[in-house]
Amino acid sequence: MMNTIKALGKQKQSLTVEGQGNKPTKLIENTYRRNTDSDYTEKIEELDRNFNYSSNSNHYWTEPEQSMLYGTPLYESASPRQKMALNHLHWFGMYNVVAASETETITYNQVTASVFAACGYETLSQMLNLETSQERSHIHAFHNVGHKTMKALLGRDAFKASFKGKLYQRTNKDEAGGLTFPSLPNFFNLKWENSLADSQYYVLRFIAKTMLASHKKYYSQYLSELEKTYKFIPASTTGLIGRGLSPQSMQRFFAFNWGGSPFLASQYYGIRIMANMVLKNTEHSTSKYFKKLEKKGDFIPAPTAVSHYHFLDEAFHTTTSMLIARDLYKDFPKPTAYEKFVINLALYMMQHGILSGLSAVVPDRYYADDCSLMYFIYKTLQSPLFEMSPQEALHWVEKCFCQEHQGFHMTAKYHQRLRADFCRFYESFDHLWPVNREMRLMASGGSINKAIQNNIKTFKQFSEAVA
Repeated sequence: MMNTIKALGKQKQSLTVEGQGNKPTKLIENTYRRNTDSDYTEKIEELDRNFNYSSNSNHYWTEPEQSMLYGTPLYESASPRQKMALNHLHWFGMYNVVAASETETITYNQVTASVFAACGYETLSQMLNLETSQERSHIHAFHNVGHKTMKALLGRDAFKASFKGKLYQRTNKDEAGGLTFPSLPNFFNLKWENSLADSQYYVLRFIAKTMLASHKKYYSQYLSELEKTYKFIPASTTGLIGRGLSPQSMQRFFAFNWGGSPFLASQYYGIRIMANMVLKNTEHSTSKYFKKLEKKGDFIPAPTAVSHYHFLDEAFHTTTSMLIARDLYKDFPKPTAYEKFVINLALYMMQHGILSGLSAVVPDRYYADDCSLMYFIYKTLQSPLFEMSPQEALHWVEKCFCQEHQGFHMTAKYHQRLRADFCRFYESFDHLWPVNREMRLMASGGSINKAIQNNIKTFKQFSEAVA
């Protein structure tokens, strides 16, 4: 046993030396050092411990344009108190998704970290472990602030199930696996079940392991440990990656692949950069708002400060994603046709799932279907915040979702800016299909007219379901 350990140590040492001195390694070491030396996570933890909604309730947490329903006819007629509440609800909604996305990040960091360690990139593995610790603190803060905010604004009803009857059945089906991909082979047009059968799980794992058999020595230790305890890989449909790669069976299929080869482990970060950039697209403005308040000596709400320090923390995480996806993969053997197919399929699904539409009521949401938001707005309008009857609420939902207004144009502006950022990032990835490198699915979803027509169809089903 001791000889085996020594042999493994020598093998790891040779791999480490092989990676030393190149540009990605130096940048990774610098990023890790700077992240370790920062205290942004500690500041978030302190804000989390001391948060009280009433002490922050009379202030905007972001610029007013970063508010739910901003630019809609309803927002124009809302009272100052209601507008401020809508600003707080947008913060809650955004960070509810961010918390779910960072929960996914914790899983995939663990899937890939040991792959990089086996390649000799110990510092990178340590950096991903540091990220995982930071993400746990972020998640706790988002949940704590969000829960207290929702309870104060909407009462206990805010935490009840969002979908009932026909509406729940339809939405659950869509989010859990009713997506189809017309340009892909029939195999991927199947409507997978959300509940993953054991046989399906093992078949997908077998496919990934068989196709990546030549990389067996790099297989993820995290996945190996799960296999020993007969546990499934965690998966959800609430975070950005979870929704984009839904259903859960497909998420797990990709996890097997990301944990099965150095190239695919690196290219997971080409997927993660999507979530990084979506968040940065919004959080940068909030950070600027923080600095504006700070410069003027004005009161800085705790959620604003949380956003600012999270933006600074996430800058390290975004840099990590960029370095691994764009540069580090070049140190590994060239990808096989199978590996290219897997990463292209994942990017295609992400475009389809989270970037192919425009929201009518949230400026930084790009899903093709606003159904879940319709229900949330419908219930919010009947809460103590607006005190509308069901009929009045339904009238305003239709007016906000199914008619052109300034909010659509603001979302389109965010969408166009984000797509330009993606295209710049992916343009040098010669292993990507043109539909991914040029973000063509995202481009096709940037039409306001298309979004309105989709919402009209959705509203018809929605109004029947809540009647």
